[in-house]
Amino acid sequence: MPAEPIALRYGLNPHQAPASAAAVAGALPFDVLNGRPGYINLLDALSAWQLVRELDAATGLPAAASFKHVSPAGAAVADPDRPISDALADAYEVDASALSPVATAYARARGGDLVSSYGDFAAVSRPVDASLAEYLRREVSDGIIAPGFDPDARAILDRKKGGRYLLLQADPGFQPPEREIRELFGVRLAQPADLRPLGDELFADPVTERAEFPPDARRDLLIASIALRYAQSNSVCLAADGQVIGLGAGQQSRIHCTRIACAKADRWMLQQHPQVRALKFKPGLRRADRFTAREQYIAHQELSAPERERLRSQIEDWPGELDAQARAEWLANYQVSLSHDAFIPFRDNIDRAQASHVRYILQPGGSQADPDVTAACNEYQITMSHTHHRLFRH
Repeated sequence: MPAEPIALRYGLNPHQAPASAAAVAGALPFDVLNGRPGYINLLDALSAWQLVRELDAATGLPAAASFKHVSPAGAAVADPDRPISDALADAYEVDASALSPVATAYARARGGDLVSSYGDFAAVSRPVDASLAEYLRREVSDGIIAPGFDPDARAILDRKKGGRYLLLQADPGFQPPEREIRELFGVRLAQPADLRPLGDELFADPVTERAEFPPDARRDLLIASIALRYAQSNSVCLAADGQVIGLGAGQQSRIHCTRIACAKADRWMLQQHPQVRALKFKPGLRRADRFTAREQYIAHQELSAPERERLRSQIEDWPGELDAQARAEWLANYQVSLSHDAFIPFRDNIDRAQASHVRYILQPGGSQADPDVTAACNEYQITMSHTHHRLFRH
């Protein structure tokens, strides 16, 4: 018999009540340990859990995701060979030495876009321990889904948000139905679920003069591709250092996805610049406001006059803008990987991506522009493979 439906706080909006969630057959894939979920909470939680479960299976490493509005703001693994650097620890405002592997994975996932991750739904592929619970305790977050919770972690998180922090325990053995069904405006849509694993076959068809994908690039491209599988399409994802560093999702135009993703990646790289790390903020500025201020400082030329005025009011001893030469020299220190959820329709995507030091690309291929796109990659000495597998999600 299917499990009893659970009552939700409300649907997508507060006026859409009552709302509920029910298993299609048998048990639900999670148990509610604390709090009361909302409709969007479950959309984020179920997508995030699938992402981290798949990412852990593909890499063998603890995985984490930070979800907002049914797309990942960030995703990452905790690679013991690549600890969080001092520069990243400064940018994330964390003590890396105090983070367990599962906490490190989530700190990386959240840190990929510290502004977008504000108020996220978290997911991790391994049980939540006290280290992760202590990290979550100070973050603005709606809840977390995980395969388990250590008792001391429960004691910490049960008190978060006045006892309302949502804790969902996922069933690691749950297998979804092979067909997905969705109802919209009185119409029932059905399709086979996209359950094809992503792995080494993604790199089997290199189409550029450079054909080798080193281990770090393979890891980062797997992270980017699996993140795309659970992002609203169109979407483009950039990854580096074992984590997503820029994701542009839900845009009607492919080039706008690329521009958004690359701009986020640039900000991730530039937040580690010594001039950004040395910013001195006025006393009492909240942590979340400091993250926003650093991002605005990096994007200073894009700000309106009132935004610039407010930013300067938050910083002591204004150091001046980070100039174009300093930005370009710093970005050159990085090697970035990029994955597209569908074919690249024009070479302008490559022209933009190379400016963010993208050196490895995965895309399905199949566009009339494939020769032009491949030629652009060869011009910039980028390695690209056609995956022949689209990753749309709506």
